[in-house]
Amino acid sequence: MDTRQLLTDAVQRVGQGVHRLVQGADEALLSYRPDPDANTVAWLVWHLTRGQDAQIADVYGLEQVWTSGGWSKRFGLPFSQGATGYGQSSDEVAAVRVDPQLLLGYYDATQDVTLARIAATSDADLDRVVDTRWDPPVTLGVRLISIIDDDVKHLGQAEYVKGLAQRAGS
Repeated sequence: MDTRQLLTDAVQRVGQGVHRLVQGADEALLSYRPDPDANTVAWLVWHLTRGQDAQIADVYGLEQVWTSGGWSKRFGLPFSQGATGYGQSSDEVAAVRVDPQLLLGYYDATQDVTLARIAATSDADLDRVVDTRWDPPVTLGVRLISIIDDDVKHLGQAEYVKGLAQRAGS
């Protein structure tokens, strides 16, 4: 197994998890909050997708799927087009109320771009520095692992919230 196969497998596992989580969910489950400031399943999936989309676009010099695919307009969220969820308020989290198929469509479109870029990435490419604001500077390989790590954490959080929602009868 080579590096591309490992990265591809990790990204595909996140996608499978997103589909298991969202498939068949209704808006009540997706917007459930165990307390007034908790993140929702919808927000967590939107946020993990926005993070992946923004970072993949940045390191590969692409336009984000959020804008190039018209997802920003379809979601119609009441905050800036560039928002990824980082640092958002409780009210902004609550504003992410979307149809499950829309959420999955955006995730799938983002995953398609991510997987295409990974397929075109050589092992030598992984050593390319993509962010000099850190010490040591961040390479493409480290950034890809960071994206996957962040996605896995948010997916786990969303699965936990879904379980709480189901126990509460949502």
